[in-house]
Amino acid sequence: MTIRVLLADDQRMVRTGFRFMLDAEDDISVVGEAGDGVEAVRMARELRPDVTLMDIRMPGIDGLEATRRLAGPGVADPLRVVVVTTFDLDEYVHAALTGGAVGFLLKDAGPALLVEAVRAAARGDALVSPSITVRLLRHFAASRPPAPAQDDVLTAREREIVRAVARGLTNGEVADELFVTVSTVKTHLASVQTKLGARNRVEVAAWAYRNGLMAE
Repeated sequence: MTIRVLLADDQRMVRTGFRFMLDAEDDISVVGEAGDGVEAVRMARELRPDVTLMDIRMPGIDGLEATRRLAGPGVADPLRVVVVTTFDLDEYVHAALTGGAVGFLLKDAGPALLVEAVRAAARGDALVSPSITVRLLRHFAASRPPAPAQDDVLTAREREIVRAVARGLTNGEVADELFVTVSTVKTHLASVQTKLGARNRVEVAAWAYRNGLMAE
């Protein structure tokens, strides 16, 4: 299956570079480009790409607002958005992920990580630039109200999977480590997100750090 990608960035050179890197992959195809936030929302709703790569600072509406409109709370059929930016700021990371983004990547991360982020988003995983993951989790955990005690919420197997996710493992890696199938991991993660009210893997990971699961 070919992963259909929409690029949203106000710099044509950036879009051209991303298109060059992504179209070089056999399983990825860039289906459109948007130069501002309003156009990005319109094109995303029209084209329904598998993944939208969204810059933050754009004319019209910024990428954070565009992300909220496409993937935020209350969106009936949310799209998968990965925010790709030059700005390594906690408030941007937090706003992007609470706004529904499934990933956050810095533009200097390199082509390999860009491709990995697209593939992760397409399969329902989340990818955050490794350089900001730990800081992000601390920030995210501190910014949200305390969650219920873990023993009252998750089963033992669910806690194992949450700890693995909080370490940054993909569904496939979790399955290999726990000797279960990928579909079993997905089923447990869906249950975990429902129980915790978490909308993505990063929120699940933040919950794990906040509730002491990583110290077990």
